[in-house]
Amino acid sequence: MKQVRSLGYGLAISALVAVQIPVALVAILGVLVSTVAGMVFLLEPSVRLIRFMAGIDRNLIRRWVGVDIPTPYRPRPPALVRARDGYYHHKGKRYRTAASPHIDRMLAWVITDPATWRELVWIILDPWTRSVLAFGPTFLIGLGIWLTFAEGLYWGLALSVAAFFLAPAALKNYALYALALLGPTANTQLVGQVNRLNQVRADQLDLQAAELRRIERDLHDGAQARMVAVGMTIGAAEQLLDHDPAAAKALLVKARESSATALQELRQLVRGIHPPVLAERGLGDAIRALALDSPLKVKVHADLLERPESPVESAVYFAVSELLANASRYASKVTIDISRRGRVLRVTVSDDGPGGAKAVPGGGLAGIERRLAAFDGVLAVSSPPGGGTTATIEVLDALPGDADVEPVNALPKGWRGLLYALCWSLCWLPLFPQGLVSTFMLIFQPEERSWFLALHMPPPFQWPTVAFMIALGATMLATGIRLNPTAGKNPGVC
Repeated sequence: MKQVRSLGYGLAISALVAVQIPVALVAILGVLVSTVAGMVFLLEPSVRLIRFMAGIDRNLIRRWVGVDIPTPYRPRPPALVRARDGYYHHKGKRYRTAASPHIDRMLAWVITDPATWRELVWIILDPWTRSVLAFGPTFLIGLGIWLTFAEGLYWGLALSVAAFFLAPAALKNYALYALALLGPTANTQLVGQVNRLNQVRADQLDLQAAELRRIERDLHDGAQARMVAVGMTIGAAEQLLDHDPAAAKALLVKARESSATALQELRQLVRGIHPPVLAERGLGDAIRALALDSPLKVKVHADLLERPESPVESAVYFAVSELLANASRYASKVTIDISRRGRVLRVTVSDDGPGGAKAVPGGGLAGIERRLAAFDGVLAVSSPPGGGTTATIEVLDALPGDADVEPVNALPKGWRGLLYALCWSLCWLPLFPQGLVSTFMLIFQPEERSWFLALHMPPPFQWPTVAFMIALGATMLATGIRLNPTAGKNPGVC
């Protein structure tokens, strides 16, 4: 049952507070010592410790709640390479060893990354928010049962029932709250997209150069050499034509056969560049033609009415061709399924081979990934040992949609826009001063009376008021994220 699972996941997530608080204290102490006492070598390990805890939270939220929080970190700087003079060059200076410039580069990488300081805020605030949203429903259920049977207050039963059914929403709100602090900012997304596009451009230039070298090699070793031989044969036939017509005729027959062979090689070369059946009949029939030429038993299921753009068709066609070639070495049966998921083109190739396939640098699967990356395509391979291999190709926005796509940066309109603005502008008020600051006031200065609402409540209602304020602030923040049109999108982030 969804509610029971949410309660269990909430208890497990809230139990991590026992580990998170000591880790937070150690990490914060390391950051303070590194900045105040000048022990800068402690900053990077402290930040890595915080990132380790944030990574655990991301994994648990993705597996248990279904909210994907992309890692927002900037790319790690490349390793220093010793120059020809035997020194390491960094910022106009020379070093005999890489230790000092490495520390300087790592510090610059950590300090200039906005995710570092957002995660530092997260690890300070998260124990309270986690306890309220993840453990809160379980606490309210127990409180309601106690009020019902120990105090005779039957409205406690209604409190328990309400908390039971609100448990999934509370856990989802905690996940969206974590997304606000642990997810990438718009600037980080932009940097990640630029880095990814630069990498894709470099890969495509390498692929294009390699493809041109292959075409040149095939022409030089195949059709070109055969056409040169045809010319030499015809020249010899010209010399024999007057005094040995029979030999000249035989040479001309041989030249005709060689020209036919050269024409066939040229057709195969053109088919390797862009198959005619792909241009004439589309992706489904082109893959069926591949299946007919394959020595394997291949079944093709195509549920695709619209055709993607020609470059996308070509990339997917050659990716499937490469997968079939790989499968022919080990498998006997292959199933190919071509379908669409909205505007996403999906092709699944499954075989009955021994499994164990994986992408390695310079291998065939890595080449497929590089080919598809130019069109926002991905390749997912599942190949357990002894369980066959299933390769899934997905290309985003490859197929025409039924309606125009709303711009990513468009803001909500109407009442959604008003709610979006209110949540983002006011969520800090209940979350921080009325929630977290009130917590410190109740712990360290319980007699103080300020403008904090919880301090003016009767003692039995002070802590529930603090918990309600924290839950309200986190819920408003989560609602703002949910109304954000870019929420839930997973751009390429390094």
